[in-house]
Amino acid sequence: MSTSLPKIRIRDLHKSFGTKKVLDGVNLDVAQGTSFVIIGGSGSGKSVLLRCILGLIIPDSGSIEIDGENILTATDKRREALRGEIGMLFQNAALFDSLPVWENVTFGLLARKRLKRPQAREHAGSILAQVGLDPSVGDLYPSELSGGMQKRVGLARAIAATPNILFFDEPTTGLDPIMGAVIDGLIVDCVKKLGSTAIAITHDMASAQRIGDEAAMLYKGQLIWQGPASSLMHSGNAMVDQFTHGRREGPITMELRK
Repeated sequence: MSTSLPKIRIRDLHKSFGTKKVLDGVNLDVAQGTSFVIIGGSGSGKSVLLRCILGLIIPDSGSIEIDGENILTATDKRREALRGEIGMLFQNAALFDSLPVWENVTFGLLARKRLKRPQAREHAGSILAQVGLDPSVGDLYPSELSGGMQKRVGLARAIAATPNILFFDEPTTGLDPIMGAVIDGLIVDCVKKLGSTAIAITHDMASAQRIGDEAAMLYKGQLIWQGPASSLMHSGNAMVDQFTHGRREGPITMELRK
């Protein structure tokens, strides 16, 4: 095994919104080339953690390192360069309705002027083919696509710039079980082909086991368990066991608003 630095290293990360603690001392290492899945209930801090790594939210304290470099103390220019190495598949694809599919796929490349429009159109066709869509889909608009096709386009956009890091925010939400499995298969294939490091957040236990090498559970802003994704359904942790099996009875209780 390599002894090199983890691709992503997070230490003692804290974030509060008013009096509500969302991240409460998160520590996490994600090795290069690993597909890491984070599970947890709504409000557990999963999305906030991803947004902190992306730089969309500034944590209150702690460190986030990519290849040993603390992105929280980097210059704005350096942070922007690091963000350019990250591809993101958003929960609802988050496509731009006013742009054709090919411009959605190559949006980041065009915005950073890494490709001219004729090259971008051709590049989009090849990327769409990688996610199982005919290049002619590039001329359609998002409103003309099914939910599964929109997810594929979102995945194509995420991998268009051959990123070193990929984030997946609830990649199977809104999809039927078969299409969910198809999207998961495409995610696994794309991550392996690129050799990228991936972090996915999900409530879907079948998806978590299909796409994850390692997994962890966030509860009340803390990582309470970490291990192989294949162990999610038999972790030996009472909270993880209750969550993954969807049991009403257990140590996790629903908090009611007063």
